[in-house]
Amino acid sequence: MQNKIVIPQTDLSLCPIGLGTVGAGLDWDGADADLIFNTYMELGGNLIDSAHVYSDWVKPEIARSERVVGDWLERSKKRHDIVLITKGGHPDMTVETPDLHNSRMKKSDMEKDLNESLKQLRTDYIDLYFYHRDDTAQPVEDLIEVMQGFVKEGKIRYYGCSNWSAARMAEADAYCKAKGYRGFVANQALLNIGSKYMNPLDDDTMCAIDDAMYEYHRKTPENLAMPYMGVCSGFFHLYVAKGEDAVKNSPYYTPGNLAVAKKVKALMEKYEASVSQVVLGYFYQQDFACLPLYGPQNVEQLKDAMGTLDIAFVKEDYDL
Repeated sequence: MQNKIVIPQTDLSLCPIGLGTVGAGLDWDGADADLIFNTYMELGGNLIDSAHVYSDWVKPEIARSERVVGDWLERSKKRHDIVLITKGGHPDMTVETPDLHNSRMKKSDMEKDLNESLKQLRTDYIDLYFYHRDDTAQPVEDLIEVMQGFVKEGKIRYYGCSNWSAARMAEADAYCKAKGYRGFVANQALLNIGSKYMNPLDDDTMCAIDDAMYEYHRKTPENLAMPYMGVCSGFFHLYVAKGEDAVKNSPYYTPGNLAVAKKVKALMEKYEASVSQVVLGYFYQQDFACLPLYGPQNVEQLKDAMGTLDIAFVKEDYDL
């Protein structure tokens, strides 16, 4: 069983798999949502990840994911039993043609998003609040001071970043050290067993954990890596179930990942494990702590994924 992940210089002790909620309100809602959240907690989970923008691209409801999380928190009275993440500052996804390069990270944007998130989530504080994107036109000093303001107001406890480069995170770290701030406690970026070999995504504002970021996290344990797209958007699931022809339109469809797929199948046989368990097991064999975010479509998928934590994979399994 994987141990809880403790972020240095915080009181955060986290389940090694975070519950992603991008599908909340789409794949599950109401009683189904209660089952997902309650099962996750029964299996040892305590980290729920949302964002103010999830799933604004599906009309007409906005902040749908936060609403579903908030509904459950109100019904369950378990707010103080979980660590709650949400994110703000994402480009507007409600317009007909979203411009992912049209930044929404001014102080007023962040205040608006945070206040609306608190209302949707039915809480008066966020445990860990993220910048969902970066705006390199703004100095890191200004962006950090906005987050520090939220901390002083008691609206957030800690803050992190998502889709920032290693260089920008290092700049922020240096500023926080000089000012005596705790700084970023977590970084959400793209990493998975197939990301090394995948083709570029259409959204170039999403940052992958490249060599520079890998080295950054190896040297900076106080900023925990929280990878998203942890199960490769189902690429290896589909490959195993239906074969190569079924995955040819995926950005993961490359010669490198076809070789990884063979490795995945071999590890499934070796450990009598599922696809999800093999691809999630990858994260616990890195040179730095990783806490992947996993968004199930149903409770069966959730139980399967959480079973990863009981499998004793070793580093050599993931020599890719």
